[in-house]
Amino acid sequence: MTEKSSSKHLYNLEKQFASNNPVLQRALKVFQELDQIEFDLGLIGAEDTTASKQSWWPVISLFGGNSSAKTRFMNNYFGSEPLTAGIQAAHHKFSVLLYSSQANSVTLPATALDVDPRHPFYQVSRKIEQQEAGEGTRVNSYLELKTYNSPKLKGKLFIDAPNLMTVLMTPVVSMLVKHTIEQSDLVLVFTDALEQDTVLVNAFIQAIVNHQDSNKFIYLIEESPTLGNAENINLWQRKLAEFGLNTGHFIIMPNQQAAIAPQSNRYFAELDSRILNVGHDRSYRVLLALQKNIQDLEVVVIPEVKQGLDLWKEWVNLSSLIVLSVLVVTIVFVEIQIGGIVDLLIDPIIGPLIVIFIIAVMIPVHVFASKFYARMIANRLLDRQKELGLIENLADVFEKHLTLARMLLPFTEPVGWNKKVRARLLQLSERTKLLVQELNDFFSGYPAETSAHQEYDPLHVNDYLQ
Repeated sequence: MTEKSSSKHLYNLEKQFASNNPVLQRALKVFQELDQIEFDLGLIGAEDTTASKQSWWPVISLFGGNSSAKTRFMNNYFGSEPLTAGIQAAHHKFSVLLYSSQANSVTLPATALDVDPRHPFYQVSRKIEQQEAGEGTRVNSYLELKTYNSPKLKGKLFIDAPNLMTVLMTPVVSMLVKHTIEQSDLVLVFTDALEQDTVLVNAFIQAIVNHQDSNKFIYLIEESPTLGNAENINLWQRKLAEFGLNTGHFIIMPNQQAAIAPQSNRYFAELDSRILNVGHDRSYRVLLALQKNIQDLEVVVIPEVKQGLDLWKEWVNLSSLIVLSVLVVTIVFVEIQIGGIVDLLIDPIIGPLIVIFIIAVMIPVHVFASKFYARMIANRLLDRQKELGLIENLADVFEKHLTLARMLLPFTEPVGWNKKVRARLLQLSERTKLLVQELNDFFSGYPAETSAHQEYDPLHVNDYLQ
């Protein structure tokens, strides 16, 4: 077994996100052991890591509609003049907002997100291509990365989604909306986004329904000149219930006439308290992703390879059987026409020679058929890999079977997949569950469990991300 070195990505994750977080540090060790298993199986390369499947940044997304509510909120909340100039109600891209210590803001193309595994849109061009052929190369028309010198952005990423009322509904946009919600630890929904009945709004509502979580969604409602805050919230609770949305938190925000200064605590204190917790949400999300990666190896990745192997064996055996049947039919035909073939087959000297001849013919035929169908199966596995959005190279694992022994003998399990590996995966799964329990203990108030990890203070988790 070749030992896989820790990837640069894992090193950067530990340096940036887990250096002062013992739970995430131990999670990285589990990721590394899972990487070793997948590397041994031939699923990933030396510099690949399963930790790249999930963004490690705490992610907050914002969805709004036609009014200027979201724009005013962002300008007031982030308190940045360049940001004020750059945000528009009709904005058509998904903008990832990132903190920068530089005074001047910078807008970078989507390729900065697509190739960086730390970000929530890593390799999203592949998903875009699956939705619409040719659109993967136009990823810059859908996404962008913006940097701003705003303290509110420190240690987290904000995703500013396009105006749900004006952006054109396409399979790509629908996918990006769902992807953004899935990747987010907190979703801020400005209720003006729900005031019109459009195809995209309905898709957005359905995405929320599929991820209903009272802690994940916050609905921001503008102050009403005629209704009190409690009445306004009750009104929107009833409206959302009609959409099937029964969970979420509500916060009243100032209207146009009550525009506020960035330093005001009246409107932002409650929201700040919730945003402070996204570091905790991120930690749980990473552990959930780790558990899913372990399970997916056994219930998704390996079954796909096994299905390819079974289909390959079926096609090859069928082809060999057809060739063998042709030989048998030929022998029967010759016996009927001229006779004497049966006598040769039972001859103690010539009979075994004929059998050896048939075997000598069938082995090259079987090997040729194996290699011929292997190319077809490898292409099918590559398509499945893209369809499932896997980083694991299914075709590479399958091609390990293109040895003479595995082509001739009835091997059905992927190379390296055995009880020992399954036992290792079970151990990794149990360790991940213990990490979740350990994270729970930080908030449980049990000194006995937390005393060993006093260096980690969850109330200051965002300090670790700056």
